[in-house]
Amino acid sequence: MSGGRVVVSGMICAQPGQGGATWADFNAATNAHGLATTGGIVSTTGIGGLTLGGGIGYLARAFGLSCDNLIGADLVTADGELVHASEADSPDLFWAIRGGGGNFGAVTRFEYRLHPVAEIYGGPMFYDLRDAGDVLRFYRDYIADAPEQMGAFPGFHLAPPLPFIPEERHGTPMMLVVACWAGPVGEGEAALRPFHEVAPVVAEHVGVMPYPALNGAFDALFPAGLQHYWKTAFASTLTDGAIEAHLAWGPRVPAVSSVMHVYPINGASQRVPADATAFASRDASFATVIGGMWPDPADNEANIAWVRDYYAAIAPHSDVGGYVNFMSGDDQDKIRSSYRGNYDRLVQVKRRYDPANRFRINQNIRP
Repeated sequence: MSGGRVVVSGMICAQPGQGGATWADFNAATNAHGLATTGGIVSTTGIGGLTLGGGIGYLARAFGLSCDNLIGADLVTADGELVHASEADSPDLFWAIRGGGGNFGAVTRFEYRLHPVAEIYGGPMFYDLRDAGDVLRFYRDYIADAPEQMGAFPGFHLAPPLPFIPEERHGTPMMLVVACWAGPVGEGEAALRPFHEVAPVVAEHVGVMPYPALNGAFDALFPAGLQHYWKTAFASTLTDGAIEAHLAWGPRVPAVSSVMHVYPINGASQRVPADATAFASRDASFATVIGGMWPDPADNEANIAWVRDYYAAIAPHSDVGGYVNFMSGDDQDKIRSSYRGNYDRLVQVKRRYDPANRFRINQNIRP
């Protein structure tokens, strides 16, 4: 991994990754200089997969998606050619890899635009289930025009065995909000006050911390080797019907590593035109993930059913398609709708760079 910094066209950027680099690697290189860009929610995620599929994370409202902050990449194509992709070089390929997933080649180097974020104010806040409806309705209205430095998201979890959570609540379903205030940290307490006023906070771990500390705070909940089955949906708003569905299914979360999160992707992410990158859902304000993760294969049938039934309940209140990074292998029929009007152009780029579809173990764009 290289931690060098360069200036390209007046933009501060970093070259912190070859293939296999995680956001923990990236954050270690950039935070040393007081800088960051939009990464994921856990730092064990690879920078490549997240960026190529779009890149939703804590800083998306402030700075756009990960792919919006990509300014260059080196790829090895299906025929073994090394190609540099940027606005100036192979612009069609550069357009496609910003949201089109790993369909076009193996990326060996990424170059990102960085932003001055060293510390944030935030962390998790847990609520009783009886207050979940109030929290979700508040969140829907609040995040619509909240300051873009606020990257908070709500969700449902089984309370993990952490010291700041009362022991008697460990393993019980709770409502959660994780806040990330990326503005001046001195304004952080006031920025989070609305989350304390909407309902009593049962437990929290909130304060000033380096951005990488929040990005890696939940890594231990998602160790390698878990069973995975996910579903995803975009939404322009959280309708009352969607909230009722969440209240019905969120508390049934089956394992401490399983989650339902609603990530905000308004703000800076919506100022990018839908056809400027392959990521097309620029009118969506929310990306919901129902992330089924658990250790024992014996639980597969029951836990997969929870994910599917939950998704079926929110689908009537959601937009078409979904976020490709959150899809499972049985979601291939949603690929075209997820890329909307960009799909046909993606097919043309795929035909140019991978006509035999060698890169197909993915959310596949068929040539």
